[in-house]
Amino acid sequence: MPNPKRQHSRQRQRKRRTHYKVTLPSFAQCPQCRKPILSHRVCPFCGYYKNQPVLDMTPEETAEKN
Repeated sequence: MPNPKRQHSRQRQRKRRTHYKVTLPSFAQCPQCRKPILSHRVCPFCGYYKNQPVLDMTPEETAEKN
């Protein structure tokens, strides 16, 4: 495999790497509770996805009282 004969300058490296950027995740609005959520995910606040309940969000009491 061929190797470069000379070292690339810092400027040349940085010009090439200018497009390696982190993009922010896009948020959508939940149709049930109107809170911002990640797209194509179940709403962590109400438990709905595509206007259908997926998660049971009722509080459960698991601690036993003695």
